[in-house]
Amino acid sequence: MADAAKANFETHDAEEAALRARRGAQRKLWIQRLAMVVAVGAVAWGAYYYLIGRNNVSTDNAYVNGEVGQVTPLMAAQVVEVRVSDTQAVKKGDVLVVLDATDARIALAQAEADLAAARRRFLQTRAATGALSAQINASGADIARARAQLASAGADLAKATTDLQRREALVGSGAVSGEELTTARRGRDAAAAAVTSARAVVAQAEAGRSAAQGQYAASDALVAGSNVNTDPAVLAAQAKVEAAKLDVERAVIRAPIDGIVTGRKVQVGQRVAQGTAIMSIVPVGQLYVEANFKERQLQKVRAGMPVEVTTDLYGSDVVYHGKVVGIAGGTGASTSLIPAQNATGNWIKVVQRVPVRIALDPKELAAHPLRVGLSTEVDIDVSSAN
Repeated sequence: MADAAKANFETHDAEEAALRARRGAQRKLWIQRLAMVVAVGAVAWGAYYYLIGRNNVSTDNAYVNGEVGQVTPLMAAQVVEVRVSDTQAVKKGDVLVVLDATDARIALAQAEADLAAARRRFLQTRAATGALSAQINASGADIARARAQLASAGADLAKATTDLQRREALVGSGAVSGEELTTARRGRDAAAAAVTSARAVVAQAEAGRSAAQGQYAASDALVAGSNVNTDPAVLAAQAKVEAAKLDVERAVIRAPIDGIVTGRKVQVGQRVAQGTAIMSIVPVGQLYVEANFKERQLQKVRAGMPVEVTTDLYGSDVVYHGKVVGIAGGTGASTSLIPAQNATGNWIKVVQRVPVRIALDPKELAAHPLRVGLSTEVDIDVSSAN
């Protein structure tokens, strides 16, 4: 019995030793396999990084964006017609909204009337200038006639003075009567008065010519170097007409760009204010991607580098090809309302992201249209920087 028990015990110990040996061999085998897998993974990762990874930077913090056109009325008026709705595709120049142009047409009619009046005033001024020129010429003749009359009156005065002097010399001899002497004195006084009157006529004629010359100069200054189309007053009135025509044209609001109507906020009968946005137009054919890369990823990124973009909308089956257009001048946090950095002491360093603008191929956009705000994944090939 003792020998049998001892044999069984030795057999059990041998089996346990064999089991431990097998387990140790299996553990060693799995460790070797794991080491091989890790080594292969490390080699694969190293090969990937050396061949691909170091030549590419990627991010999924990227979204479709575009230069969205805002449609704003340039005049305040009531809406009489709305010809588009949200999601509708439009071309540049298509009519979107029609405003009531009654006030604008009345203003145009008033401006055209003012322009006609300005033209007539110019023609009237030019005619008055011609009349004043003729008046100046006529006043020259009047002055000549008045001076001739003054010369004649002076001659009559000289003769009357001589006659009076002769008669006064004969008074003592009694050859001239007192009545004759009185008549001669009256004749001399009358001739003197005629000279004074003639001088006044000459002065009046010269003053009339001076006044006519002043009026001519003032009138000529208004029309000199101008015609009915280049007169400053006419040009000012013409400018008002053009402004009024522009207001009439602005009553018809047209699409500023090609795209899709989005966010329409206008209804028929509504009175819109000047400069208030009534809808937006998204240029779906000119969209781009704004990718927010971490600052340490931008060391090699340069404008012109090729980019591959995929979107959640189409998945990885559709790959867009584009290129880097430019890198923003600041991080997203720097342009936020409340910048991340502060001097209060409760600051934690956060890796910043910088927007990178990526232009897409228009043909690929046309084949697979995108919309503003869609999520994308971006991969930039930076191998050209190595």
